[in-house]
Amino acid sequence: MPDYHDDLRLGHVLADAADAATMERFKALDLKVETKPDMTPVSEADKAAEELIRGHLQRARPRDSVLGEEFGSIEGAGPRRWIIDPIDGTKNYVRGVPVWATLIALMERGEGGDRPVVGIVSAPALGRRWWAAEGLGAFTGRSLTSASRLRVSEVGSIRDASFAYSSLTGWEERDKLPGFLDLSRDCWRTRAYGDFWPYMMVAEGSVDICAEPELSLWDMAACAVVVQEAGGRFTGLDGVPGPHSGNAAASNGLLHDDLLSYVGDARS
Repeated sequence: MPDYHDDLRLGHVLADAADAATMERFKALDLKVETKPDMTPVSEADKAAEELIRGHLQRARPRDSVLGEEFGSIEGAGPRRWIIDPIDGTKNYVRGVPVWATLIALMERGEGGDRPVVGIVSAPALGRRWWAAEGLGAFTGRSLTSASRLRVSEVGSIRDASFAYSSLTGWEERDKLPGFLDLSRDCWRTRAYGDFWPYMMVAEGSVDICAEPELSLWDMAACAVVVQEAGGRFTGLDGVPGPHSGNAAASNGLLHDDLLSYVGDARS
């Protein structure tokens, strides 16, 4: 099995640099915010953090490809690709809500296509960081040397499950609102945490299931590694493993089929 320790260490260096850049502008009164063509906001901090990460990668991993939310794709000569979301939760960031994170993932090309093998999710305004690498497990803490192992919950019934989501709008647009509402009624608890956080809570066992109807690769790649290495499952709503379906369902594994029976594509 490949050794991803060096890549994980590099990921932490990248996250440290991004944290410093994003925290410096968090709650700044003169923060510049623009609207992208898809009508989502992007701040100067998003762009600065991604440029910073790309600069580090160009020096440390010049053969690797890079895909980022703000500046698109750069092709490399090797089979590896870094996936960057400089600020996941920009709407929170620009309003001063501390629930946002930098997502950094490394993907490798294999027989079944690209798969995420390293993931770092760093939320400096919350004082939290989560990370994982294929075969090495998932962890949370302030550094590689000060961390605790992550493990998903053992809840085995929907009626005992805590379900996290982002909003109702996307489910309605995909004609999946009835299944979503049925799940909300049948499970023990629902909370709309949104963005990266529900996946990290699934990984640490404080939430049992979560799902979102529309996402990009940079929203999911890092989260997928963390959930899977914590013992959970991460698929699209179509049940296909990994972060390539344009949407996501994550669980402790025990509840995954039940989750998809409510909001998965088969129900439609």
